[in-house]
Amino acid sequence: MKLPEDGDRPLSINLVPMIDVIFSILAFFILSTLFLVPSEGLDINLPEALRTESQTQEALKVGINAQGQIRFQQQDIELENLVELVEAELTAEQTQIIIQADAEVDHGRVVAVMDQLRQIPGLQLAIATIQPE
Repeated sequence: MKLPEDGDRPLSINLVPMIDVIFSILAFFILSTLFLVPSEGLDINLPEALRTESQTQEALKVGINAQGQIRFQQQDIELENLVELVEAELTAEQTQIIIQADAEVDHGRVVAVMDQLRQIPGLQLAIATIQPE
């Protein structure tokens, strides 16, 4: 049995299936990294309030979780360093800090954070809440 000779036809590799596999792997990695990126702040359950106001201007946020840990700009910080770090991040347009305190956090911890932030002249403080369902 003699096999036909295809010496005139150039050899080629079909790239379409390989490109499909590469795009599938790329999509998998993109979607999986979305779950690996930490959220902006701590795990915080905001307190409920009947009257809430929506903030229109960009504001810096300070988070306090139920254990009293303070978080600013995706970093866990100590209370003593709060003023220095906030002053370094403030711009002329940002005159407001939103305190995102967990509903279960000790009231004294929130007051201590507010006292530290009041040392910055011209800064307005707001406390984040959610409307009850």
